[in-house]
Amino acid sequence: LFGQKKIHMFNEGGEIDLFRRVGLAPVFFGEALVGSLLPHLTYMVTFEDMEAHDKNWKAFIDSPEWKELKENPYYKDTVSNITKIFLRAADCSDI
Repeated sequence: LFGQKKIHMFNEGGEIDLFRRVGLAPVFFGEALVGSLLPHLTYMVTFEDMEAHDKNWKAFIDSPEWKELKENPYYKDTVSNITKIFLRAADCSDI
């Protein structure tokens, strides 16, 4: 249920629009179907450098829209753990 609410938050709740407004450039968003840590959603976003990463995530976290969205009782407890992994594109990568 929490996974479905988080997907709703992202799609219908306006989180994806907020991502784009603050400069978070989405590559993909996915929902894990199996595993011990369900529900589990994965986001991949791109940045030119770590300075842009920090600036854009700060803009997201500090935005009034995010504060309102995360305090919405319907979405209570939809974010319980955040794991960050930083990747660099290989020379042959299109991403």
